[in-house]
Order: sequence, then C-alpha cells, then structure tokens
Amino acid sequence: MNILTIDLEDWFHILAHNETSKPAQWENFESRVERNTDWILDQLSAKNQYATFFCLGWIAKKYPSLIRKINDRGHEIACHSMNHQLAYEQKPGEYRTELADALHLLEDIVGQPVYSYRAPGFSVTENTNWVFEILIECGIKNDCSVFPAKRNHGGYKGFLFREPCLVSTHGKSIREFPMSLSSVAGRTIVYSGGGYFRLLPYAVIKSMTKKSDYVMTYFHPRDFDPGQPMIASLPLKRKIMSYTGLRGARKKFEMLISDFRFTNVRDAVGKIDWDKVPVMTLS
Repeated sequence: MNILTIDLEDWFHILAHNETSKPAQWENFESRVERNTDWILDQLSAKNQYATFFCLGWIAKKYPSLIRKINDRGHEIACHSMNHQLAYEQKPGEYRTELADALHLLEDIVGQPVYSYRAPGFSVTENTNWVFEILIECGIKNDCSVFPAKRNHGGYKGFLFREPCLVSTHGKSIREFPMSLSSVAGRTIVYSGGGYFRLLPYAVIKSMTKKSDYVMTYFHPRDFDPGQPMIASLPLKRKIMSYTGLRGARKKFEMLISDFRFTNVRDAVGKIDWDKVPVMTLS
C-alpha cells in the first residue's frame, strides 16, 4: 500500500529555528504556497492520483480558497495543527485548544468533518502519549504523527510497529499510520519524502518503494520550489537538508506518481482489516 500525503505549509515554516518558528515572524516573508500547491495539484490531476493534504490552520485562515480548491479536486483535507508548533514543546491544554481551533476552521471551510491528523515535525514522542488521548477527544480517527525512530524533532524510538496499527489509551483507540522507514549504510532514513527524497537518486527511491509493502510519503509544497529564498541563518546541516536537490525534485515527483499508484489516508482506511492489525497499548 502506497499512501500519498502533503504537509501544506509555506517555505518559511521551518521548525525549531529562532527566525522562523513563531507565527508573528511569518508575515515578514513572501508567500509561495499557492503557486507551489497549484503545481502539485496539476501533477496529481494529470495522473489521476489522490492525496491527503495535512493543512495548517494558519494557511487555511489566510488562503481558504486554496483549501476549497484542494477539496474540490477530490483530495482529503486533514489537519496539521494551527500554528506549526512542536507537540512536545506544548502543554496539553494549549495543544488541545490549538488543535480544536484548526479543526473547526478547516471543517467550516470544506463543510465536512476532518478525521486525519499529523503533528508538525512528527513531534509525538514517548513523553507525549497524552496527544493520542486529545486526538481521540477531538474526533480524530487517523493519526500519521509517529516517526518510529530517533530524529531531529523527537521521534518515537520505542514505538513498536512500522505499519498501520491501533494505538489504545484509556480504553479507546485511534488508527495509526506511522512513517515508513528504510536503512542505508546502517542509517535509518525516510526515502519517501523530505530531504532524503531530494538527496537520493530516483533509481534508489524507486527500488525501495518496489520492495516495500507499506509506503507512507510526506511532501511539502516547498520541496518542489527551486526559486524559494534561503534562510541565511540556518545551520549548514539544515541548509543541506532544506535546499539540496530542489532543482531535480519536480522531475522525481513526476516519475514517482507515474511509476506507482497511490491512495490517500481516507481511502487507505477502507483497505485494511483493523481487527487484524497490531495494537500498541499505552499505560
């Protein structure tokens, strides 16, 4: 099963960086999200492919017509929080409020419930298991927030499964679609999105995708924008991960959606027998 997802953010939504991490700073930057998303939508339409778009409430508030356009094209509208803050840096109360605000905004725009969610930066960790309880309380049925290994923004190294499963907490459960991982030279990577997608040769990405029974992708509109400005104050490692490979990313994406069939999270739910998936029970 190959699942196609887009994190709907602008190019300046860079986490854990003093110049770009707060909403008050974002008004200082030129927006490029509409033009970049239009390109993605056109490619998907040309190949009759459908994705889940994890939308920032901040984007939805500024560009409600963009959210409607995505929805009208048949894609799933999902939630990516209100203001792109790391879950493990928030208290449960503020996390719940921000999530509820984003969900209400998105649901008002498209006129239907939003059931799928991804935390910014895959920032659900062993120390934020309370997130699952809040997601369930707020009506989320499908979560895509778990990175089952160590990473820059936390990761959930002790997560038991690398395939669709259920997370059970206080007698209630939520469907979990963790990131799919691979290994190159002993290093755990996500080849199906983000920096590694842009860095790796397409032949490697194609081979890994063919060998995988479950592929969860994650792309951003900025991944396909070689003309975006550079945040000069970023550390060298983050510049490499954020900007290397931008010129070839569009061609890689076009080849990927030509070579493989994808589904979105909403439709993937119906293809899985949830009575037979593993269950991770939280204490």
